[in-house]
Amino acid sequence: MNIKKVVVIGGGVLGSQIAYQAAYCGFDVTIWLRSEGSIGRCQPKLDHLKEVYHETIALMNSDEGKTSQNWAMGISDYDDFDFDKCIEKANHAYASIKLELDLQKAVSDADLIIESMAENVEQKTAIYKKMADMLPEKTIIVTNSSTLLPSKFAKYTKRPHKYLSLHFANSIWKNNMTEVMAQKQTEQKYFDEIMEFAKAIRMIPLPVKKEKSGYLLNSMLVPLLFSGMDLYVNGISDPQSIDQAWTLGTGAPKGPFQILDTVGLTTAYNIVSMYLKVPSFLAPYNFKGMAKMLKKYIDEGKLGMASGEGFYKYK
Repeated sequence: MNIKKVVVIGGGVLGSQIAYQAAYCGFDVTIWLRSEGSIGRCQPKLDHLKEVYHETIALMNSDEGKTSQNWAMGISDYDDFDFDKCIEKANHAYASIKLELDLQKAVSDADLIIESMAENVEQKTAIYKKMADMLPEKTIIVTNSSTLLPSKFAKYTKRPHKYLSLHFANSIWKNNMTEVMAQKQTEQKYFDEIMEFAKAIRMIPLPVKKEKSGYLLNSMLVPLLFSGMDLYVNGISDPQSIDQAWTLGTGAPKGPFQILDTVGLTTAYNIVSMYLKVPSFLAPYNFKGMAKMLKKYIDEGKLGMASGEGFYKYK
């Protein structure tokens, strides 16, 4: 594998996590951000991740932490866990990640670009077009898009043979799986290299053999979130009760609204917005009601866990 320098495009919830995990595993990582305001939003996420890694490592160093529920395989295996070494790697990750506003400077020597912007077709298309002529020949591009297919953007990269999807779950230091999905122009050797990169950042790579919106995880998760929001906006019940119906009934650790707070309400709003043009007689859910509800929360600054409040309040 020839990947050493990694550039993450976007410093949102997952973008910051991907960057931190890659830096933790020894890669040279830069996050490209669009504005000073974006830096102001990204830096607190990195500050928080440093705390999370420290707290997780400390927990793993205790008897309570040595359980399947608390152990974070993205941080260390059971057999070779070394508390001091893990703390050192977490500190190195925090200190080494570079935040860059100049796109040309950020991508000029990148081995791998990980695009992790919001689920917005226009924004993604624009950034691919802008950086296409800036990239060295060696650069592979992957998208972390949750629902948008890579084939929709391949031509804008000007290197469709080196373009595919690498999709992460939230809390990647613990939920250490990633889905690797090619589009029809992706060459096998680059698919294989991204599978190896995923392993190098302590992920379990899951190959997706056919291009599918939602991949494996979100094909199952998004309908759950839609169903939960649909129950709420149609006045059937409240978020807390809907969450309890799911967690108590299935044993799952989080209900749909707790998951939405973790993912971020802006991401949820962008996904719901893509369904607003579906004719009402064909729509299985009240997408207009969901969009209106999410927009109200967003306008009030309740963006989810990252902002301190969403459907729930966080310290």
